[in-house]
Formats: sequence, C-alpha cells, structure tokens
Amino acid sequence: MEDKHMLMIPGPTPVPEKVLLAMAKHPIGHRSSDFSKIIAEINDGLKWLHQTKNEVLSLNVSGTGAMEASIINFVSPGDRVLVGVNGKFGDRWAQICEVFGLNTTRITAEWGQPLDTEEFRTHLEGDTNKEIKAVIITHSETSTGVLNDLETINKYIKDHGTALSIVDAVTSLGAYNIPIDDLDLDVVASGSQKGYMIPPGLGFICVSDRAWQAYETCKFPRFYMDLGKYKKANLKASTPFTPPVNLMYGLQTALQMMQRESLEGIFARHLRLTKATRAAVQALGLKLFAADDCASTAVTAIEPSPLSAEDIRKIMSSKYNIALAGGQDHLKGKIFRIGHLGFVSDRDVLTGIACLESTLTELGHKVQPQTGVKAAAAVMV
Repeated sequence: MEDKHMLMIPGPTPVPEKVLLAMAKHPIGHRSSDFSKIIAEINDGLKWLHQTKNEVLSLNVSGTGAMEASIINFVSPGDRVLVGVNGKFGDRWAQICEVFGLNTTRITAEWGQPLDTEEFRTHLEGDTNKEIKAVIITHSETSTGVLNDLETINKYIKDHGTALSIVDAVTSLGAYNIPIDDLDLDVVASGSQKGYMIPPGLGFICVSDRAWQAYETCKFPRFYMDLGKYKKANLKASTPFTPPVNLMYGLQTALQMMQRESLEGIFARHLRLTKATRAAVQALGLKLFAADDCASTAVTAIEPSPLSAEDIRKIMSSKYNIALAGGQDHLKGKIFRIGHLGFVSDRDVLTGIACLESTLTELGHKVQPQTGVKAAAAVMV
C-alpha cells in the first residue's frame, strides 16, 4: 500500500502532521518583521528545550555540521583534545579533529560498551600543564544504542579547570534530560531530524559564556560556520545568512507541541518506550547489544544471531513497510537498530514489535504468539 511507510530508525524520525502542514505554508521574507517574530519564538523555545539561559544557535547544517562548527570555533590548530570513541560517531568526531590538525587523543571502548569515565579522569588529572583544551563526547552513541556517562565525565572536565566540554547530543537532546546550565556544559550540538520532530536540515549549538571566551582566541579560519555571526544575529531575532524558512515554520510548530507535552512528559515517554522495546526484545529471545545501565533512550540495538539482521530488516521493510536501521562498519549485518525517539508513541512501538514477531516467525525463530507485544504492553501500563 502506498504512503504507509513507517520510520523506526534513529533519524530521520517521523514528522507530525501539524509540522508538515506548517512547512507547506508559503515562505515569507526572512528579513521581514513577521519572520523576526517567528525567530524570537523559536529562540525562546530552544532555550526551554536546552534548559539554558544561553543563546542556542540554528545553522543550516546536519548534526555533523553542527559538531564541526563546535570544534572549529573553540579550539585552535595543534591544540590537544580528548575524544571519546565507542562507536561510529565518536570515531567520526576524532576524524574531524585529526583533519583539522588537532592533537587528538582517543579514549576508546569496545562498540556496545560505555566509555570508561576513569580514563577521562586519569588523562585530565595528569594534565598538570593544562594542555588539554577540549573533551569531545558523543552522549548517545547512535550506532550501538549506548548512552555514555556525560555527567561523570563532565565533572572531571570541570575539575580540570580549563578544558571545554563539547557534546554531541544529536540523538539525546529531546529524548533524555540534559539540564545544560545545571550541568555547566560548554558546547552542546544537536540536529533537527531527531528529537525535534522535523526533517533534516538544521543543526543547533548551545554555547556557554566560558566557551565564548575561548572563541575569542580561536585561530581556525571560518566564515559561514563563524558562530559569532550567529550569536550577533540571534540577539536581534535574525539570521546571518538565508535560513530554511519552511523548516523554521516546522520547528516553531514542533516546539509548541513539545512545550504542551512538557519536558517531564517528553523524557518519561522516551524512557517508557525504551524500556518497553527492550523488554519485548528480551521476551522474543533476542540479545540486546547494550546493557540496561547504559541504554540510549533514542535507539535500541539488537544482535539477532543466528538470524541475519539484514533478513529481518528486509522483511520488515518489504512486507510491513517499517524501516529499521542496520549495523555500521564492522557491525553491518550483525545488528539492527530500532529507533524510538521524537514523534513516537506507545502504539508505534507496539505495532513495530508485533511486526517483528511475525518476521521472526517467518524466519523460523520459535516464539509464542504475542510474547513481545505482551512484554512491551506490561511496561506501558
């Protein structure tokens, strides 16, 4: 059947009808007073979502673009940085740092395992000459469904005294409680196609006063990605360059929907969906790739061996029109991932689990009818 496609991947995520309709409106001039009012409302909404008094900057980029901007605006060529690497995206940030000529120290963990917070403490406490300028952390490692211990690592960064925290919150912002001001995080980057419930195309960066001080001495050349331009424009409810006007319409509507749900409601829903998904997977006799104590509230990774992850994804797509994410790099074909962030409800998860049950049965995996659905529903009561 046409137009029945269902996204259960960690991005892009489903988009509410209200947001789609808002984006269908005719664009207006991005320098007009009417659009300035929209920007002002969006800026207030972004501060609410980020739990901060600082400016949250909107760039016409993906999450990767937001992370790159977060790096080149606050450190200089040759600076020493620590980068946590326990998945595809931690590795990507290390590669970005290396491309820009930073003295990059990788703190690694096996994919599917959380970063060891003590390794960060050791490196930071041993840096008596204060050579480490930034610590870059992927909070929710999308490739494996692991949530890293940002709070503990950030405490060690603050104890260091001078290093900045640069956080990839692309799949955790809007899915997990990150009180940016209370945690005293310096730079937090995210992307529109995740918890924001709008299509790809916007990246967001929240910047602390301490990070702005580092910006003043940063020596990387930049123009379009110069965050100082965005801050100056933000304060005037404007943008330094042409924004995606219709995406901004959608963002305005999505933020209004999120505010009606409340932060507490959003975080509770994501936690409930995570627990329901994981309970169902275990009831179906499949192996969870990440442990309960480090489970992402955005995506659950599953190791279905001896079944083929790609066979499962193929049937879910062709027969039920449900898109699941596959494994990346050396995990391709070995795991699949179920996204449950953004515009996702209890009904969506129950539907996905029911179809997964049927798929497993078709592949010869013995499972009692409704086993997964019952396990998920029990969590949702």
